[in-house]
Amino acid sequence: MIPRVYIETTVVSYQTGRFSRDMVIAGHQQSTRSFWEFLGRTLDPFVSALVVKEASGGDPSVATKRLEAIEAFPVVASSEEAVNLAEALMNTKSVPREFPDDALHIAIASTTGMDYIVTWNFSHINNPFTITKIRHTVEKAGYVCPEIVSPEAFLGEET
Repeated sequence: MIPRVYIETTVVSYQTGRFSRDMVIAGHQQSTRSFWEFLGRTLDPFVSALVVKEASGGDPSVATKRLEAIEAFPVVASSEEAVNLAEALMNTKSVPREFPDDALHIAIASTTGMDYIVTWNFSHINNPFTITKIRHTVEKAGYVCPEIVSPEAFLGEET
């Protein structure tokens, strides 16, 4: 079975953005472009309506590139269950209340049975200090928590 991966908006932005002069960001961009090659072959990519909404923002020409990059990916829907789980993630301080969309990304991926959430958001999603709280909250709500990783997690020798 091909793993189902939820592609969070930061990954789309790194995939389509102009190469940065910042060495760290440029490295993330290169890793994202290498990761992108696995989508549809060894990984089953999904986005949500929230990803589409976020990708649509900002400069229209850049937004167009982001939307074109994900146009072939199935869009999973949010649900009342996802909204409730996002609220639980904020109530348990797994995700700061000031970032409800980050909680909703996790909740949508969890309630739709994703195997992975792929993100460059190290502040509120892919953070070693919050992952344990996120996992606990998701599992307490009765869902399997997807593995939360950056695109680099898929670039090892075995992939």
